[in-house]
Amino acid sequence: MPVNSSYVFIASMDVEPDKEEEFNDVYDSEHIPLIKTVPGVLSVARFQMDELTLILGGERRTIRIENEPKYTAMYEVESPHVLTSDAWGAAVDSGRWPENVRPYTKNRRHVLLKRMSP
Repeated sequence: MPVNSSYVFIASMDVEPDKEEEFNDVYDSEHIPLIKTVPGVLSVARFQMDELTLILGGERRTIRIENEPKYTAMYEVESPHVLTSDAWGAAVDSGRWPENVRPYTKNRRHVLLKRMSP
């Protein structure tokens, strides 16, 4: 996902294991398509936590961060105002997400990043 705007909104979370299949289905088939209709949302990409092993300071290290959420979505947005728009509010409360998914998520983290360099 090449970042072309000045802002990236990141939503990370875990989901109850017995709801994971529905979580992924709703996220991909409903939630992301609805969010993409919001004016000012430029792109969306989803990620799943993976083991991180790298060379750091000349040593091979595996990095483990306690309580890091399993799932992350990155939303490239034109401005922070997109996240407070009526269109955003309607999109995040549409479809099966509010009743079938949101109540079963936990360890939620929301971050807005402002780009520092081109």
